[in-house]
Amino acid sequence: MTSGWRRTAVLLGVVLLAVVAAGAYVLRVHQRQAAANSAPGAPRADLATVAAVPHLVFRNTALGEGYGRLALVPLTAPNGPRAVTEVSCERVYAVTARSVCLSARRGITNTYRAQVLAADWAPGGDLPLTGLPSRARLSRDGALAATTTFVYGDSYASPGQFSTRTTVTRIADGRHTDLEKFRLEVEGHAVTSADRNFWGVTFAGDDDTFYATAATGGRTWLVRGTVSGRRMTAVRADVECPSLSPDGARIGFKKHGDLPAGQWRLAVYDLRTGAETVLAETRSVDDQVVWLDDATILYGLPRTAGSGAATSDVWAVPADGTGRPRVLVPDAWSPAVVSPS
Repeated sequence: MTSGWRRTAVLLGVVLLAVVAAGAYVLRVHQRQAAANSAPGAPRADLATVAAVPHLVFRNTALGEGYGRLALVPLTAPNGPRAVTEVSCERVYAVTARSVCLSARRGITNTYRAQVLAADWAPGGDLPLTGLPSRARLSRDGALAATTTFVYGDSYASPGQFSTRTTVTRIADGRHTDLEKFRLEVEGHAVTSADRNFWGVTFAGDDDTFYATAATGGRTWLVRGTVSGRRMTAVRADVECPSLSPDGARIGFKKHGDLPAGQWRLAVYDLRTGAETVLAETRSVDDQVVWLDDATILYGLPRTAGSGAATSDVWAVPADGTGRPRVLVPDAWSPAVVSPS
């Protein structure tokens, strides 16, 4: 056998081993998921009953039947029995009118989907999606939807070393636009550099104004924009994944500060006074927070269960910097607060 044939044979062997290893990994994942889904489930609440009162919608991460599905709990009993839907999502956001579900089908080749769900959880159409799903938001009346995906890279740890695609869609007619096509102004100057990235949209109540994160030159900014004007203006630096408070006066966000790469602290920024309040949560939080009400911030933190399986919990912390964090919903992720009219 010539040296060329030997190299070819070795290469083929390496490729074969890689394919076999990938197949074995996928099989193990499916086996673990099947085992989790076949485990005895917790008591269930009635879906219609919970949906009719103020409630939380979230991704259920309790091991057992219903793992990964959307679930609901009333705000009056967030740690009580949950109503579990048949819809599976990686990340969800919901308002009274509809929900947005970012889902993944994992295998040797992963596929992803962003889907609008009606109030009865029935599919209501797809949203544009390019890459790995990361963030989702709806305007308060459900007219606008925003999704963020990673085009390459897999974290926000080093701005400039990843690429995102953030799209805003008007659901009624399907018209959508990429934030990269908007004008960006930072400190009075237009920014046109190729390293611009945008993520973490949060909508105001007028179905036009929004806030988001912009990254350029290794820095991140809170930006304020309008869909109609196709323009964004920097408000302040070191703000990621903003979330507008129900009263429209404050932004909850994560900030990097002088922490090591890939670590963030939670804070609140007052849009009227410019004051910043660092919250009592001292652990690093990589999530786009939501507001339970004008006084409380919600966010997800990963956790390893006693069995070694990965899960997560939804935590709550006062928005004024006082108090201490507490688990609001165990075995949950990606919460949204819904108050039916």
